[in-house]
Amino acid sequence: MTADAATNWSRNIRYQAERIVAPRSMDELRALVTEAESIKALGSRHSFNRIADTTGTLVTTADLDIPLEIDADRRRVRVNGGIRYGELAGVLESSGWALANLASLPHISIAGAISTGTHGSGDANRSLAAAVTGLEILTSTGDIVSFAEGDADLAGAVVGLGALGIVTTVELAIEPTFTVAQTVYDAIPFDEVVGSFDEMTSSAYSVSLFTTFRDRDVVDQVWRKARTDAASAALPAALSHREAPEPRHPLPGVAADACTTQGGHAGPWLDRLPHFKLEFTPSNGDELQSEFLVPRAHAVSALSAVRDLAETLAPVLQVCEVRTIAADDLWLSPAQGRDSVGLHFTWTADEAGVAGVLPALESALAPFDARPHWGKVFSPRDPAEFAALYPGWTRFGELRERLDPRRAFANDLTRSLGL
Repeated sequence: MTADAATNWSRNIRYQAERIVAPRSMDELRALVTEAESIKALGSRHSFNRIADTTGTLVTTADLDIPLEIDADRRRVRVNGGIRYGELAGVLESSGWALANLASLPHISIAGAISTGTHGSGDANRSLAAAVTGLEILTSTGDIVSFAEGDADLAGAVVGLGALGIVTTVELAIEPTFTVAQTVYDAIPFDEVVGSFDEMTSSAYSVSLFTTFRDRDVVDQVWRKARTDAASAALPAALSHREAPEPRHPLPGVAADACTTQGGHAGPWLDRLPHFKLEFTPSNGDELQSEFLVPRAHAVSALSAVRDLAETLAPVLQVCEVRTIAADDLWLSPAQGRDSVGLHFTWTADEAGVAGVLPALESALAPFDARPHWGKVFSPRDPAEFAALYPGWTRFGELRERLDPRRAFANDLTRSLGL
């Protein structure tokens, strides 16, 4: 195991695993799973906590011999769960197809993203996991369990936290390819943003707000991604005459070379919906991340509560991104059952400093029933708090009991959650 392979993306986690293995066949993977006392799947290593860690064997499925299959009649694509979104997007685009949405990074693996409830942005866009229409999981007994559309447990298996088994195959809904024009706006008064929040986030297919809170009265940037095949919404007055004169990076003072094309120039969905280009690896090792999803109805109050903590967060905050996510029905999705707003925090790589400010941030967001992103940094808490936040929590525990009765896929993080 090389030093790089033994750490996550940001290098704040050194895996405890005895080995990392990349099987090429299902038979090889099955042998690894059934023989291991403790085993976990490892995606693109973009989790900032120990959700993918184990003291036993880590397995990457990226090399499995699972073919990519497009079913044009059903508008579905079947893929190896270990493939990255950027790689799948290129294949789909070349065949005239698209995914409805992408996360800010195209570098993440499909199985890892859906298992943690990762999302993109857009008032009408659900989490990436909500695009899943079928799933195959290799359980600790060596059996493949399939979940298809209409299966009662599919909604429980998709955001599975890696606790059910190894996700080998994923089926996703696709649609005909489309183009997107991305435009960035600078220095919007905070009061105008919160005063027209609904108008602003609904003004394009995908909208992201970025702010450092260094100036409490200003939201630094608004990124609007508009589909060219849809009717254009009116530009909110708050953004009028504020278009950025040159490409922007979300972090102040950082060159925009790694960012996708801006300036309102239309291009393929896969080159505009993410914030960053696939050929770049942005901010590797330079940051930690946290995110909390609150009900859409509390968006303005929650954002204002964060602004009130500006001085507390300032020593470790690089930038805060605000995105909207439509509700889904997945049991452990942070957007389950409610249209949501994600408050995403990119921190400096100061673990102690971040740990020091998180309790104040989480306390400020607690009145809004904030749900933490499963793959990012959050404070330890009583498992009963998670059970209260997720109506499907008990059902998920029962599903996990059926699929992994010997707890091969348990680890310190899932145990701390009461699973």
